[in-house]
Amino acid sequence: MTGLLRTCSRTALALLFAACCVAPCVAAESPPRGLWDGTIRVDSLSIAFPIEFSGDAAHLKAAFFNGTERIESTSGTLADDRLLLNFDHYATQLRATISDGVVTGTYGNDALYGQHAIELRPHRDSEATRERAPRVAGLWILPYESKKGEHAFRLIVRQRGSQVSAAILRVDGDTGQLQGRYRQDRFVLHHFDGARANVLEIVPLADDRLDVTLLGGKSPQKFVATRVQQARELGLPQPTPFNSHTTMKQPDEPLRFSFADLAGNQVAQSDARFAGKVLIVNVTGSWCPNCHDEAPFLVELYRRYRPLGLEIVAIDFEEAGEPRNRARVEAFIRTYGIEFTYLLGGGTDQVAQMLPQTNNLNAWPTTFFIGRNGKVHGIHAGFAALASGEFHRQVKREFIATLEKLLAE
Repeated sequence: MTGLLRTCSRTALALLFAACCVAPCVAAESPPRGLWDGTIRVDSLSIAFPIEFSGDAAHLKAAFFNGTERIESTSGTLADDRLLLNFDHYATQLRATISDGVVTGTYGNDALYGQHAIELRPHRDSEATRERAPRVAGLWILPYESKKGEHAFRLIVRQRGSQVSAAILRVDGDTGQLQGRYRQDRFVLHHFDGARANVLEIVPLADDRLDVTLLGGKSPQKFVATRVQQARELGLPQPTPFNSHTTMKQPDEPLRFSFADLAGNQVAQSDARFAGKVLIVNVTGSWCPNCHDEAPFLVELYRRYRPLGLEIVAIDFEEAGEPRNRARVEAFIRTYGIEFTYLLGGGTDQVAQMLPQTNNLNAWPTTFFIGRNGKVHGIHAGFAALASGEFHRQVKREFIATLEKLLAE
């Protein structure tokens, strides 16, 4: 018996050696961990961004960044060196392979946005530049005629030496926080958070203005930036006030709506559940980055003020209409822990038809504040997120002040 075992062992070892000579064994890659440096190709642009990994192969997680804010994956795995990360609330996926410590693949959604080439490498601190950078920090006005009726945007810039972060604030919200540094004659800033992908070039001019180019949309947007005080002195157009962009055609009439929730139940403003309550009606969409920015704040308000008589109704308008993006809407609700009423309004091209009592309802999100008497007491277009600095803090203060005033009546 012992001799037979030895013979079998020698035979097995010989077969194993032969097999390894024919096809050498390759060790599987370990799951990526910690901070990595990424680039994504969007049309002709190569946009740099950070991404952070955690978890194990069976429960892999990743997070994009919007400044200090994290945009986390909803699920993920690594199997046979193939990496899959789902961002269900954006209806996107990162599919890639990992080889020799480098992740290469695609990010996107074939049906909605297409796929974009992506490459990730372990993070390395960038070399500090010794170039002396011009001072560009502060608040700037960008005259611009937008399709939404705006005459100017804001540019918010923070600076530390040659390093700069910035955001462009429009009536519907900001671009997210772009980050970069000064090289040669310009600042070049990048941003990718899983939804917004942009490059911002800032070239200081001799007359204390800035030549600004935003890349990442269908065509470049070009601006000349002027500091706020100088813009006023020159009589340049000013940004649209957030609280007067959208109005009611008949201010004394209630905002009437009637839409189905995700269970198919019809919900209207005249329902008994809203009688005598303060009501926030939020026009939103799971496709809209600024709506993602606002959602956690609305959840916070609802939990804080519901015991005092607040109700919130979100009316969702999707780019492609329903029911194509139903899964993304459901993931949007799960991701942010939305407990208030959520209704399906249709496609974005139907908003004027579905809410005909409004003028200029074209900013996502738009938030209506309705008092206990059923009348609209205020309308706020857009949402300035954390990248907008003081404007973010201001909008939160205004929402809270409006709510507390209405709740006290």
